[in-house]
Amino acid sequence: MTPDDIRLVRHHFAALSGQEEAFSAAFYDHLFALAPDLRAYFPRDTADQGRKLMAVLHFAMDHLDRAETLAPAVIALGARHADYGVRPDQFAPVGAALLQVLEQWLGAAFDARARQVWTSLYGALADLMRQGLLSAAPRAERLAKAAS
Repeated sequence: MTPDDIRLVRHHFAALSGQEEAFSAAFYDHLFALAPDLRAYFPRDTADQGRKLMAVLHFAMDHLDRAETLAPAVIALGARHADYGVRPDQFAPVGAALLQVLEQWLGAAFDARARQVWTSLYGALADLMRQGLLSAAPRAERLAKAAS
């Protein structure tokens, strides 16, 4: 990401300040509408999950210009998702829901450039998470076999 791209997403994210709970609730509503099968991965009340989502997004925003800290953290997050049974193909609806909610929340500020930058950012983060997920999948499979 360029410094201008980083400024743009940080500016957009700052616009959500104080509205994190409503934003995350809208995100999960969109996600479950797009991919109802993902509902099973989440508790009935997604408020706590929404706080976790926003914490991850805050961390990402704070570290966008520090790949040496962001990348390992996102890879580790992906590895933890292997324990939940997440599949690599399930990142696509998450990205689509995020973009929909950003567009809804930001209105006219979410123009073509913003969509491209956010799409690129999500793609990069999802690729790192998939890397962690795939590296942890064999471990998760071994643990499941050992438990049975």
